[in-house]
Amino acid sequence: MPLCLSPSRLDGPHFSCLYPDGVFYDLDSCKHSSYPDSDGAPDLWNYGLSPAVPAASYETFDPAVATFSHTQGVQLCYGPSTYSPVGNLDPAPSLEAPGPGFPAYPMEDFTSQTLGPLAYAPYPSPVLSEEEDLLLDSPALEVSDSESDEALMAGPEGRGSEAAAKNAPADKDATKPAPKEALPQEARAEPPKEAPPEDQSPTAEEPTGIFLKKPDFVSVETGKDAVILAKLNGKELPDKPAMKWFKGKWLELDSKSGARFSFKESHDSASNVYTLELHIRKVVLGDRGDYRLEVKAKDICDSCTFKIDVEAPHQDSAGQSLESFKRSGEKMPEDKGELDFSSLLQKRQVVEEEKKKKKDDDDLGIPPEIWELLKGAKKSEYERIAFQYGITDLRGMLKRLKKAKVEVKKSAAFTKKLDPAYQVDRGNKIKLVVEISNPDLPLKWFKNGQEIKPSSKYVFENVGKKRILTINKCTLADDAAYEVVVKDEKCFTEVFVREPPVLIVTPLEDQQVFVGDRVEMAVEVSEEGAQVMWMKDGVELTREDSFKSMYRFKKDGKRHILIYSEVTLADGGHYQVMTNGGQCEAELIVEEKQLEVLQDIADVTVKASEQAMFKCEVSDEKVTGKWYKNGVEVRPSKRITMSHVGRFHRLTIDDVRPEDEGDYTFVPDGYALSLSATLNFLEITVEYVPKQEPPKIHLDFSGKTSENTIVVVAGNKLRLDVSITGEPPPVATWMKEDEVFSGTEGRVHIEKQTDTSSFVIESTERADEGRYTIKVTNPVGEDVASIFLRVVDVPDPPEAVRVTSVGEDWATLVWEPPKYDGGQMVTGYLLERKKKGSQHWMKLNFEVFTETTYESTNMIEGILYEMRVFAVNAIGVSQPSVNTKPFMPIAPTSEPQHLTVEDVTDTTTTLKWRPPDRIGAGGIDGYLVEYCVEGSDEWIPANTELVERCGFTVKNLPTGARVTFRVVGVNIAGRSQPATLAQPVTIQEIVEQPKIRLPRHLRQTYIRKVGEHINLVIPFQGKPRPQVTWTKGGAPIDTSHVLVHTSDFDTVFFVREAARSDSGEYELSVQIENMKDTATIHIRVVEKAGPPENVMVKEVWGTNALVEWKPPKDDGNSEITGYFVQKADKKTMEWFNVYERNRQTSCTVSDLIMGNEYYFRVYSENICGLSDSPGVSKNTACILKTGVTFKMPEYKEHDFRTPPKFLTPLPDRVVVAGYAAALNCAIRGYPKPKVVWMKNKMEIGGDPRFLMNNYMGVLTLNIRRPSSFDSGTYSCLAVNELGEALAECKLEVRMPQ
Repeated sequence: MPLCLSPSRLDGPHFSCLYPDGVFYDLDSCKHSSYPDSDGAPDLWNYGLSPAVPAASYETFDPAVATFSHTQGVQLCYGPSTYSPVGNLDPAPSLEAPGPGFPAYPMEDFTSQTLGPLAYAPYPSPVLSEEEDLLLDSPALEVSDSESDEALMAGPEGRGSEAAAKNAPADKDATKPAPKEALPQEARAEPPKEAPPEDQSPTAEEPTGIFLKKPDFVSVETGKDAVILAKLNGKELPDKPAMKWFKGKWLELDSKSGARFSFKESHDSASNVYTLELHIRKVVLGDRGDYRLEVKAKDICDSCTFKIDVEAPHQDSAGQSLESFKRSGEKMPEDKGELDFSSLLQKRQVVEEEKKKKKDDDDLGIPPEIWELLKGAKKSEYERIAFQYGITDLRGMLKRLKKAKVEVKKSAAFTKKLDPAYQVDRGNKIKLVVEISNPDLPLKWFKNGQEIKPSSKYVFENVGKKRILTINKCTLADDAAYEVVVKDEKCFTEVFVREPPVLIVTPLEDQQVFVGDRVEMAVEVSEEGAQVMWMKDGVELTREDSFKSMYRFKKDGKRHILIYSEVTLADGGHYQVMTNGGQCEAELIVEEKQLEVLQDIADVTVKASEQAMFKCEVSDEKVTGKWYKNGVEVRPSKRITMSHVGRFHRLTIDDVRPEDEGDYTFVPDGYALSLSATLNFLEITVEYVPKQEPPKIHLDFSGKTSENTIVVVAGNKLRLDVSITGEPPPVATWMKEDEVFSGTEGRVHIEKQTDTSSFVIESTERADEGRYTIKVTNPVGEDVASIFLRVVDVPDPPEAVRVTSVGEDWATLVWEPPKYDGGQMVTGYLLERKKKGSQHWMKLNFEVFTETTYESTNMIEGILYEMRVFAVNAIGVSQPSVNTKPFMPIAPTSEPQHLTVEDVTDTTTTLKWRPPDRIGAGGIDGYLVEYCVEGSDEWIPANTELVERCGFTVKNLPTGARVTFRVVGVNIAGRSQPATLAQPVTIQEIVEQPKIRLPRHLRQTYIRKVGEHINLVIPFQGKPRPQVTWTKGGAPIDTSHVLVHTSDFDTVFFVREAARSDSGEYELSVQIENMKDTATIHIRVVEKAGPPENVMVKEVWGTNALVEWKPPKDDGNSEITGYFVQKADKKTMEWFNVYERNRQTSCTVSDLIMGNEYYFRVYSENICGLSDSPGVSKNTACILKTGVTFKMPEYKEHDFRTPPKFLTPLPDRVVVAGYAAALNCAIRGYPKPKVVWMKNKMEIGGDPRFLMNNYMGVLTLNIRRPSSFDSGTYSCLAVNELGEALAECKLEVRMPQ
């Protein structure tokens, strides 16, 4: 029974047992009431019982008895407790496969013990504080209470091991006497087994890959040195490997990791073994954790992991731990008696209090720089930092951080630091802005610890106190950590470069291939070097699996290609390409390739010592096969040869013997097909019989009709071997009608043997069809026979292939049978379709289709397709027909909505409707309106051309008839379902009372200026069309000056140029029979008013003058809104404004100058503006002097002279060689000082590379294309008669990196 010692964050450890039923039981809740421990709780063990050993190795655990009836191996482990809030016992993980939090320890043997009855004493569920609310199941974390870490530390010195038990101090007072009872011999504890050798450690991994020996698990005490060893197999490496050591996942150990880490590498050329060593000097607690060794050599990469455990130093008091584990019973040997844990439990509190004080003063072995990193980090980052730097005592670290007071230091150099992180899309630019307190402070930028130099990639800008780093055309290499350094202060940030979404430009296409074909599935994306993921039937295709499935990936710029060299049936399926910006899918159909026999094997009859040859022709040149004789495979020899040239397979037997006679069969590899023929051996017996017999033709058609008809497939070879007899040997002649064949070479030729005449056509054609005659003659007589040759072929392609109708995802294909059926009845048709522009055709049927009309489904609406048809007969498949015109599966629209009647007259009806709800990809071309007169079933179209707008007036309807209307939408797919009125409409005009709808702006006086046009549009209603009349003052209007246009629903009153005479009151009347409606419109035409009259200066006093006038005679048919008054000095006659919009006919002009004489003029103003001419005063206002004299005050002239003084000094500059530089400063001084520029105390002369400017006191020295020789101290000297001033700066010219 495995026993797990589990720590608790309560005041003492508790014990747990893992029984064979897989449940983790807490032994603290099972203490017997007869034994109290140091805390007053019931005792854990009952020492008085020692039952007999049962026969079985394990028995069912009974919680009510809790008895160990025999000695069992107990496995100790250190793991977290699992108490629940209500006191039940939670199951714990199995110890069969200890995880990172449950390290395995050597087996301990305990004697049989008896547990008392269960006494449930639930512990409260420990609650983590805010700092401790973290995930504590990380593989690299060993979280424990700081008070009991040392006592419960895993390893040779921990309490869970035998060594720890020996080192524990003994406490005599804590030991209680136990009952004296001898144990049976079988219950004695066996001594612990020796640990396996280092190379047979259970944790060591078997060497795999390039590793001959992987690093072992290392346990070392603090302050000692550690050496980690690994060996590599050089035979597996193509080149010298590159090795990297890592701590955790990403922390690389190199020369910058510190002087404590050193690396050694050696190579044994004899055995070709590389030996790698990692040396760690004076190990600290922070060094423990998981490590990784990574090895790379060209395309080979492998890695392995190992762990370093750092332990506290050994205690001097050896054997104290084991002394605590005493056995009960007097005068008992050390290996007998029951274990007594009481001394260990009682001494625990004293030991832990001493170690707690020591633990509080300890820094946990964590370097100071990591403490500073933890103080500035967020609480959510604690676990990541602890895992990265190997900190396993997370709880102690949290307590230490809680006690530390983090003081936020205010930066003296930075007034605004960098943001924590920046994000930019690849190819764009980004600006990093930092603001410093002193613009004269030097500043440096770093990227991943390397200083950044100015270039076209990195541009530095100084704007006041802001320092800006601009990174142009960001790439993935710019994804890094950046640092700004000002004196001793730094600020950091990270730049994340985001990949733009990769779009699919050219998607995958469906393909249909045969087994063994080469397949390339290509997709084009928007970015070169983009990452794409290939999937087949939802499973990702990787390069690791490509060797199993015989496929490979290829990149060609933006094209990504999946290649199968020889495709198999298992490679068929749905393939999908996924990027971060889209996906596409296509289907690969793989079919078995049918093998066709173009020429069968023929029977052969040969004589002794002659040559026999069997020949056959199949459709595939790559097909191989075997020859068999009577079921036994034929092996090549000197007489027997087998050849394979193109589609022809031959078996040649030289010097034929009687034993060669038999059945010969050719079997193609990979096909359930066989071709057989017979070799007949002809024995020759020579008998001389001097006789004569007439010639005879022997024809054998194997049961064919008496017409002697032979059927041959066009393109195949025809050989007619006709046996003839007669003495003397007859002469054979072959004819087709009147054509005689006598040639022995060519496509059609004759072959002659002794008793056989052969007619051979190498490649038959349709023109070869006909009746052939053979005539044999000799002196005794003649014989004639005829043979009808019928040439059959594949049919011609179908004709008139066209698409008659289409739908949302279907199309109807119609065609005519081929004119020539190839001599065999057409058994059906095969159909294919493809997307327009694609080169890959997809089969629509695998079984022949017998009809000439086919409906293709499962198409995508809005995509152009093409289709073609093949004819099939018994011979084969015809050539494809002409492709159909490109067509698009488009469904008609839905019916128009909300069809209503807008107006009805005696002969017309106006309809209105709304567009259909569903229009689809084909859009809508227009609408067709139809009507049906009541009593008839005929729908008459009302419009010959489609109507695009949603309204139409149907004309020429019979008056008084009841008519039903309907509207259909039309697009490329045809007519939609009609929208029909629910009730018929009576064609009869409805009388509607006339009513004028006067616009709001005409309900008050309508004002226009002279010369402007008057355009009044007044709508009205009424049926039938009302009579409209315009009058002015009761009299008809002058139609020569006023234009009136009246329609069915409005009337227009138009005057091109308005005059004052057009003002007045107009009356509009709308009348239908005795019904009438009228409206009155007031129109006023205005213009500018005339000048005021009798402008006079009535009175003058002091510097004031009273001016009066009379209103103008003509006010311009508009109210006078005010007067505009001006004055002018008689000497200059320059007019100045005095009053604007003065409403009175008099005004007082003040602040006139004494001694001057003034004229006055007044303009009248109305809605049209000021009058064209003013009214000028007839008399003047003379302002007399009063005799007052002016005495000029005395004042002292101010001295504006000042010595030179620099307002803005010269700042130090760092520039890049080759780029223009400018030094700027500002100076003040009067008289204007003389400025002299100097370099290194030497005046700059007339060097054309230096340009000096002085604009309003701003001095500029421009240096054209500076070089490293231009570096130095520049000074500016300003001198005038009152003194001089000097400003200096340092210029550093750096060469570009």
